[in-house]
Parts: sequence; C-alpha cells; structure tokens
Amino acid sequence: MPAIDVGETSGENTSGTWPHSPKDIQQPCDPGHESLQQNFVFERLSEADQSLFRSGSIILSLNSSLCGLVANSLFRRVLNVTQAPFASGLPMVALPFISTVVVYEASITQPLMEGDLNCATCAWIRGGLIGAVVGSVYPIFLALPLNASLASRYKTSPMPSKENSFQYWKTICKPVFNKMKFAIILQIAFGTYLSSKHHEIYLKMLQLPAPGKDPEELKE
Repeated sequence: MPAIDVGETSGENTSGTWPHSPKDIQQPCDPGHESLQQNFVFERLSEADQSLFRSGSIILSLNSSLCGLVANSLFRRVLNVTQAPFASGLPMVALPFISTVVVYEASITQPLMEGDLNCATCAWIRGGLIGAVVGSVYPIFLALPLNASLASRYKTSPMPSKENSFQYWKTICKPVFNKMKFAIILQIAFGTYLSSKHHEIYLKMLQLPAPGKDPEELKE
C-alpha cells in the first residue's frame, strides 16, 4: 500500500507552505491608496465642479447664519429687547454656520468622496433635511432661549409663571415661525438642490478613468 503524503491531503506542499494562502486570495485595500486615487480623479474635474463641491456647504452655512440673524431680530422685536445686539448676534451667526458645515460634510460630502453614498434619492433627502433642521429650525430654537434670557435680565418683557410658561412661549414663537416659513422652504429647496449637484459631480468622478488606466481600454 503506497504511503499517503500528509502534505497532499492537507493542501500543503513539500516545502511546508500552502500553495494558496489567504493573503494570495484576498488582499485588503489600502485606504491611503484609495484616498490618493480619489483625490487624483477629483483634480481632473472641471474648475466649476471642483469649486461647487468644495464651497457648497459654505454657501448653505451662510444661509443658515442669515436665518439665525433674522430669527434673532424677530425675537428681539417680540420681546422688546434692545440691549446687547452684538452679544446676541454673534452666536446666531457662528453656531448655525459651524453646525451646518460639520453636518453637511459628515453626511454628504465625505460619504460621496468615500463612495458610500451611491443613492441619489438618499443624497437629496439628506440635503433637504440638513437645510430644514440644521439650516433653519435650529437657528430659530437657538434664538429663543438667548433672547428670553436677555428679556428676563433687562426686564423688557414680563416673564410667565410656571403654569403658563408653555402657552406663553408658544404665543411668542408663533409669529416668528410664520415669518420664517419662507426661509425654511428656501433652505429645504437649496439643500436638496445642492446635494443633487454634488451627487452629479460624484457620478462624473466615477466615469473618469482611475490612475494608471488607459481611457481606450475603458471604451472597449
């Protein structure tokens, strides 16, 4: 009876090594290499597309700051606050701006650059929600406690008791929200439009040949 080679049954050759190791079958992708490829492809886009992709979130954030200033001004009028205009205006410009940039970059720009946001409808919905929640509703709710504290400090408007607090602030917020409806709709529309344009730029990047690829080979 011929002797059975243990190396043949176990898949190991005579040298004591596996002919097909897991490293040979599947090698993990290098994130740094993928990032360099993405940056290379991005640089090949037109100047207009690059500028829109880089500055889109800044434009939406500027609109958020404008919504914050408008909401701040409306609450100051309702509560008869005339003191500390710069102290109340500065956070209404900075906080909505920073929040919109961070959320938009984390939810849309970065996922697109990493190839994790292939669904166009998902990108539109994210852009609309960012424009609505972070770009308009958040500045309104941010302006309310800020001006309420100023009204209480300078006694420009009578403060409600605990029993009537909810109804009082509801009455204060109603005219402000009515006047801010157009700004909210505008931010939703602009956020949706901006995210759709960014997704179109992402599709253009996918159609460009990767580094080291011959465009003629892709056509074939």
